[in-house]
Amino acid sequence: MDNMKVAYETMLGLAAEMVLDESLRNFRTEKLYLAIDQALANGDAESFQRLTEELKTFQ
Repeated sequence: MDNMKVAYETMLGLAAEMVLDESLRNFRTEKLYLAIDQALANGDAESFQRLTEELKTFQ
């Protein structure tokens, strides 16, 4: 019975970690899109290039 409890707790921990990772990825992606939009609005080509390259690593 203890083995089942350990396995269950391990699975819950992994599921929580996956949810957290996805949330952080979504948050960072949204921030990158906002920064890219701002760089476009400001005509900042260098920031636009850097940010789009960073965004590609998330996708």
